[in-house]
Amino acid sequence: MADDVADTRPPPPSSHSVDAPGELKHNAIGFLDALVIGINATSPAYSLAAVIGAVVAIVGIYAPGVVLASFVPMLLIASAFYYLNHVDQDCGTTFSWVTRAMGPWAGWFGGWAIMMTGVLVVGSLADVAVGFGLLTLGLDSWAANDLIRQLLTVLVILVMTAICVIGTEASAHVQNVLILAQIASLLAFAVVAVYRVYTGTSPVGSVEPGVEWLNPFGAGGAALSAGLLLGVFMYWGWESAVNLTEEVKDSASAPGRAGIWSTIILLVTYLSVTIAVVAFAGPAYLAENASEEEFIFALLARQVMGGWDWLVLVAVCTSALASTQTTIIPASRTGLSMARRGALPSMFARIHPRFRTPDVSTWAVALVAIAWYLVVSRISENALFDSLTALSLLIAFYYALTGVACAVYYRRHLTDSARNFLLIGVGPLIGSVLLVWLLVQSVIDMSDPANSYSGVSWFGLGPPLVIGIGIVIMGLLIMFARRLTTPRFWSERRGVADPDVVRAMEHHHHKKPHGPTGPEES
Repeated sequence: MADDVADTRPPPPSSHSVDAPGELKHNAIGFLDALVIGINATSPAYSLAAVIGAVVAIVGIYAPGVVLASFVPMLLIASAFYYLNHVDQDCGTTFSWVTRAMGPWAGWFGGWAIMMTGVLVVGSLADVAVGFGLLTLGLDSWAANDLIRQLLTVLVILVMTAICVIGTEASAHVQNVLILAQIASLLAFAVVAVYRVYTGTSPVGSVEPGVEWLNPFGAGGAALSAGLLLGVFMYWGWESAVNLTEEVKDSASAPGRAGIWSTIILLVTYLSVTIAVVAFAGPAYLAENASEEEFIFALLARQVMGGWDWLVLVAVCTSALASTQTTIIPASRTGLSMARRGALPSMFARIHPRFRTPDVSTWAVALVAIAWYLVVSRISENALFDSLTALSLLIAFYYALTGVACAVYYRRHLTDSARNFLLIGVGPLIGSVLLVWLLVQSVIDMSDPANSYSGVSWFGLGPPLVIGIGIVIMGLLIMFARRLTTPRFWSERRGVADPDVVRAMEHHHHKKPHGPTGPEES
């Protein structure tokens, strides 16, 4: 029976649609552009640089196995993104899908989590881009000057935000250039490192790679859980491709495929570089220098590349720079989607009349992120790292929520075929269970102040957990305020997938519908 509740979501654009006032620019980019944005949003070089030392310190030579194991929940959740995007091409992704499947309360909080991840991480990414950029230019004294570094960081955020507002095509062009520089530098680093291992010219304790390195359980269960938490952070961000669904050609299929392929390409990149780094430097050296965080690559660059170490510095700089831009995309598009359905104030739904991008939502995310960065930086650099640690809570939450929403929304069709049962039901649910387990582990670890970067206690808890709780409380206050003042969104009812859409999907019919695919009554 058809649902009698009006679907307030704008209909997905047809492949030949003409942009209407107040809509995003349709067909602005293609599959490859979306794929590049999905990869860049994870900031591969920065993620490796920030995490590799800590992972090796925890699990030793089994770091490649942890990287491989961390890929599993990401791929399973990417499958959920693909199938949910097929029936609902909404730039709000998790917010829109969870609202359809599980109701407005869960949907609102999923959207809030996505927006807050952008606020927490954008300043740190821009800061790293500035720091490594200055090191590349030999301006070490500037990099060590907090005032200069913070001013340049704010400038970088403003410039990258302006590019996001000017247009999705401009964003894609910038991303294409940055990803080429980044991947080329990483591959050069990995190849030279492995070459020096086998020629015996590594100046530190090199170790020849072995198949046993791929065993994620080699260091024990406790070490695995701690390593997986860092691994999830490495992969986070690939869904930016799906947030652009209303602006991508073949919106029912291409964004979801871009998300899945992003995770696969990241696996190959991360696995290759991790093996090269562990083999070249050895676990003992990496564990000793784990506290250097992202600067571990700077330490290794000179030893691996000699006078060409600037290639690695450029890789981390461009990685953080690209991710500064792409991380704004999910937050701003989610804000747009929430606003046009009444979950946030309507001003966030404004589309720039010329550039066809959500300018108000985009600038709002950037300005709040700048404020957060400046305030937290004033507390201490460790407090900035603590705010990034809090990301694992939000990431695990909204990824897990999306996996559950996929199985719930398709619940009447999971037994139609083995493919549906495994890829739409069991797979996403397993991914969600793994992420919930990681979420619980995070809360347990963060409750102990000794486990934080700063080592200080906020209200008897670790600062990352306090930040996470603060975000939840703020979200609850805003959500209840919206419920009292604007009840329209909260009347939406849960639904299930339209059988016609499911049948079309199963027959690989990827033509986009000309109107919304209304859910059936639950």
